Amino acid sequence: MNGKPTHPPSPAFTLVVPAYNEADRIPLLLSQIAGAEGEFIFVCEGNDETPRLVLEFAGAHPEMTIRCLHRPERMGKGGAIREGMAIASAPLVGYMDADASTSFSQMRDLFSLIDDADGVIGSRWVQGAVLEKPQGLSRRIESRIFNCIVRLLFGLPFRDTQCGAKVFKKSAIDAVIREMVSSGFEFDVELLWRLKRRGFCIREHPIAWRDTSSSNVRGTDGFRMLANLVRLRLGA
Repeated sequence: MNGKPTHPPSPAFTLVVPAYNEADRIPLLLSQIAGAEGEFIFVCEGNDETPRLVLEFAGAHPEMTIRCLHRPERMGKGGAIREGMAIASAPLVGYMDADASTSFSQMRDLFSLIDDADGVIGSRWVQGAVLEKPQGLSRRIESRIFNCIVRLLFGLPFRDTQCGAKVFKKSAIDAVIREMVSSGFEFDVELLWRLKRRGFCIREHPIAWRDTSSSNVRGTDGFRMLANLVRLRLGA
């Protein structure tokens, strides 16, 4: 032995999971990541048992790299993701929904597809996508209208900006994250827009997706998102 200290290898990826009162839904995701390599950062908001469940899971899997941030106040999806990305240690970083509407195995596939791109985003609306349990008709209509407005406002070419399955090179995220102002569900649009303006290459990839009837997105959130995006675009 040479007496030099050894350090564990850096994780290949960091996966950020924003979790607002997700105690009822997060056990499925935890079961999917059991024993997985990589770094997992759970940003838990609210006042339910989500942090306890994550910490108990981490204690039962000491071989995994799991961090649990607990913020009792509501930061919003975007605020939670930004906080997680700020402390991510891997060269690749992504985020996914706590309800596993996109499975962890698909997130690993997205990481493997980055190659010469700067990011890969999951899409429910491109050829090859599989909707294992579609949203209701009204939600699908709202989603398509929202996407059309986003494309007009920001010139984004993507068919689905709101799918909660996205992975990026950390260097691309670091280039724009300090400029970000969105804290709500409109975070995805602002992130993609800022990356596009910097010339980063983002690809859209079909995924299998399953709707969860207890989504935290409410009808009024759509109007709030649009209002915030209009303000963002006018202030650019």
